[in-house]
Formats: sequence, structure tokens, C-alpha cells
Amino acid sequence: MKYQQLENLECGWKWQYLVKKWKDGEAITRYIDSSEADHAIQQLRDIEYEPVKVLEWIEKHMSFELDNKLKQAIRAKRKRHFNAEQQHTKKKSIDLDYRVWEKLSQRAGELDCTLSDAIEYLLSEASRSEKASQTVSSLKEDLSKLLSD
Repeated sequence: MKYQQLENLECGWKWQYLVKKWKDGEAITRYIDSSEADHAIQQLRDIEYEPVKVLEWIEKHMSFELDNKLKQAIRAKRKRHFNAEQQHTKKKSIDLDYRVWEKLSQRAGELDCTLSDAIEYLLSEASRSEKASQTVSSLKEDLSKLLSD
């Protein structure tokens, strides 16, 4: 496996995930009876600072339907956590207007590359164009100096 599993850290993430789902009004327990569900949720809230007990709570009380979603969420969280350790793998975001994104997306499609690659390509092209423009300007100045002398 590419990303190391750290039990204490991941148990904390699981606890946060379950509490967030519960606060959002989703059923996180396997119980139909509301008093049993409330009791299980209270137990979950009580073990906030005992991460390993979260695994026991999940085994005993968590809804079966939530099992796969929890695993996916933790896998994604683990990936983001380890990718954030290094600058080149850390996820970055930029704010684009829709029309700008659309043009960039079309250009990336034409170049058959990702949006990041398209941005990098366009920046390098702009840099080359600027250098060429400066060279032409310099040549024009030199030529005009030669002709005026």
C-alpha cells in the first residue's frame, strides 16, 4: 500500500466523520429504535479522546450501509494527508471564472493534456513570445541607431 495507515490518526478521522454525519441528520447506527441509537451516539461522543475505542464502537453500532462510505472517506483523507507533506503533491486550488475555465478546458483538449499542463504550456508560450518581442524591439533599436549614424 502506498500510504501508511496510522491507527490513532485514522480513528480520530473516523470519529470526526461519524459525528459530522450524525450532526447532518444521517442515521449512523444500525438500530431502528431511537433510544438505542441515542445511547450508541452518546457512547460515540464520550470516546472522542480515546481513538482506539472508536473501532470497537464501529464494530458494535455503526450502520452497515455506512461501512463502505466510511472506508472511502478515510482512504481519501489518508491520501490527502500524505500528499500534503510534500510541496509537489500537495493539492492547490485556483479561482477561475467559468468562461476562463471553459477556454482553458478547450485548449487542454486541443493539446490532449491536463489543465495544469495546459496552463504551464500557455505560460511558457507567453514567455517565449515576450522574449521574441524584446529581441525584435532590440534589433529595431540597434538598426535605427546604425541607420541614424
